[in-house]
Amino acid sequence: MYLKIGELAARAGCLPETIRFYEQQGLLPAPGRSAGNYRLYDRSHEARLTFIRRCRSLGMSLGEVKSLLLFQDNPDQPCLGVDALVDQHMSQIQQQMAELLALQEELARLRASCRHGASVRECEILRGLATLPPAP
Repeated sequence: MYLKIGELAARAGCLPETIRFYEQQGLLPAPGRSAGNYRLYDRSHEARLTFIRRCRSLGMSLGEVKSLLLFQDNPDQPCLGVDALVDQHMSQIQQQMAELLALQEELARLRASCRHGASVRECEILRGLATLPPAP
């Protein structure tokens, strides 16, 4: 069974441009072509696209996805590299979470400075946003 790019995109929940981009980036192999020069994708393309989309939904970079695809394409090697890549990605997520928590705390501090019923001219939130925070 072969799918045209629009059909594959619909099944994968993405745009045809996304599929072309992944092809250009070397994440998806070039598909065959029909007599009318339409791209024709098979089940292996669909499975690979699903894998890519799942990795991206977990916040992985294109570089990380490429690395995981290399591991997937060479299944006899030890999976220590996969473990290391996932550990590193989780570490990056933990760092992002810490940064987001700091942002939330700063916004809560600004919000707590608000005097309800004051005019915008007296808004402590706007004043707080107009100044730089102290350097860490």
